[in-house]
Amino acid sequence: MLTEKQIREIRHHLEKAQNPLFFFGNDADGLASFLLLRRYIDRGKGVAIKSFPDLNASYARKLYELNPDYVFVLDKPAVAEGFLKEVKEINIPVVWIDHHNVERPENKDIYYYNPYHNDETSEPVSYLCYKISGKKDDIWIGMIGTIGDGFFPEFSEEFGKKYPDLWGENIKTASKALYTTEIGRIARILGFALKDRTSMVVAMLKFLSVAKSPYDILDEEKARGILQRFKQVNSKYSRLIDKARNFVKGNILFFQYGGDLSLSADIANELFFLFPDKLIVVAYIKGAKANVSLRWEKDVRKVTLNALKGLEGATGGGHEHATGAQVSVEDLPKFRENLVRQVS
Repeated sequence: MLTEKQIREIRHHLEKAQNPLFFFGNDADGLASFLLLRRYIDRGKGVAIKSFPDLNASYARKLYELNPDYVFVLDKPAVAEGFLKEVKEINIPVVWIDHHNVERPENKDIYYYNPYHNDETSEPVSYLCYKISGKKDDIWIGMIGTIGDGFFPEFSEEFGKKYPDLWGENIKTASKALYTTEIGRIARILGFALKDRTSMVVAMLKFLSVAKSPYDILDEEKARGILQRFKQVNSKYSRLIDKARNFVKGNILFFQYGGDLSLSADIANELFFLFPDKLIVVAYIKGAKANVSLRWEKDVRKVTLNALKGLEGATGGGHEHATGAQVSVEDLPKFRENLVRQVS
């Protein structure tokens, strides 16, 4: 967890920022992190980061388009040197809040906060941001981000009492909350709505920045665009889940697919809920690259890094039970072979 001193420092940066720009990971955890901080100070703009694995230099153009006085990077394990160079040239402070098991950046000009470097814990950034904001009215946003990232927060009981119709009976894990409760469905609605064209995502961020409650997201009039996008993506997603269920072989479920929509992390999460004793591997193929999401009850980070050894240009990392990797399509069979060898 972040220390009280670190939380006070981050609050100081937020209160000092008059036109902050938030770059956040393109998932429920990143989205909720942005919303919690944006609603805390009631100002700032957000940009979802779709580049993998880092916040790459192409996003520097947003610095000139939006003219911020502060940059906040949320839920991203790496930031490209090219991006940081642009920020330094225009003399903007960078506050970076992350929770991945990565080395502390060497750049001393960055205000960097990561609970892993305090006590080797890895609470989601949305959990950290909920603690930073301290706004009880936004507990629903904290729940969306944390369960969306596979973390079951201690404030779940408080949430269940406040929103019993969005919760359920005997909910003890993040995965059960995500796939069997109404707040879990809302988390998935927002996760899929992030996979839309930029103008629609910007409109969604504006809407969520002032939403009064989670019920606004379920309102067909208020959230028409968000719900329509969810229906479109969920239709494709459901077909892929049904197909992927047939690819269990021994200790591994290895599923690969292509198309115009990257859903590997979402598919891997639900397959892990359905097959908790299997190593889940979902590869999304686009062009010459495969983006791979892995989930396992054991140390999948170690397995992933071992499987990447000897594969030219391959990258990967993440948490103990959830990782991501990028390999060339021609190396995908070798990557799979390396995984099988380790778990068989």
